[in-house]
Amino acid sequence: MKINIVAAAALVAVYSLVTSRATAQSSTLTAPVGWLTTGSSFVKAGNNTPLRWEISYPSTVVDYVGVTYPATISPKQTLDYEVRVLGAGVTSSNSDGSNLSYVPTEAVFSFNGGSYNRIFYGTNNDVNPGKVVSKGTATANQTLRFGGRYYFGNSWSNLYTSTTGTKNVRTLVNGEFPPTTYPLATAPTLENFIKPYLDASGRVTIGPMDVIVFMELTHTDAQSTQQGYDCQDMVLLVTFKVKN
Repeated sequence: MKINIVAAAALVAVYSLVTSRATAQSSTLTAPVGWLTTGSSFVKAGNNTPLRWEISYPSTVVDYVGVTYPATISPKQTLDYEVRVLGAGVTSSNSDGSNLSYVPTEAVFSFNGGSYNRIFYGTNNDVNPGKVVSKGTATANQTLRFGGRYYFGNSWSNLYTSTTGTKNVRTLVNGEFPPTTYPLATAPTLENFIKPYLDASGRVTIGPMDVIVFMELTHTDAQSTQQGYDCQDMVLLVTFKVKN
C-alpha cells in the first residue's frame, strides 16, 4: 500500500503529539509538542484524508524577557518568576591560605525600580538551591534587578547592584560564557556549586526559561583580569513561567 510520505511521518508522531497535548498548555516548553487530527477513523488504501496539526517549538527565555547588559531583566509579557540562590562563594583565610572559611554574604532584589531588599543572608553552607527565596508576577517592561555584598571584619563591603554602574553583577542565559577574562570552567577557583551549571566547553547550561545571575563582590572592574575576579561570590537562578 502506498501512502503520502508527509502523512506517514505525521501518523508516526501521532502518539507522542497527542499524549503531549497537555504539555503544550504548560508554562514552559522544553520540547516540540502539539496535536494532530484526521476527519476519518479508517482510510482505505489509495485514498487520502485531510490531516490537521499544530506544533509548538521549544521556547527560550529571550523570547519572553529582555536582558539589558549588564544585569537588568525586563519581561516582554506577564510572567511568573522564582529566584533561587545557587551559591555564595566569598571566603577568607590566613595569609598562608590556611583556615579557609566562607564569609556571610547578602543578596538583594529590586522589583520594578523599587528599593533593594534582602532575599538571602548567610554563608555558602546556608544555601539551599531548591529553596525559592523570592517569587512573584511581573508584567511587560517591569524590571528585575539584583545585588550583593558581604560582611567581614565587623563591616560591610561595597554593595554592588544592577544599577551601580559597574559590571560586578551580570545576567546570562543558556549557552553564554561566564563573564571572566579567563576560562572559568578550568580555573582553580571554580566552586563546586557552579560546576553543574557549566558544560565541558565552559558555557552556561541552564533551563530554557532560566537566567543566571553572577556577582563579583571582592574585586572591581579594574581587577577583572585577576583570577580572584571569578563572579562566584553570589550566584542566583531566576526561572520564568508564562502565565496561563
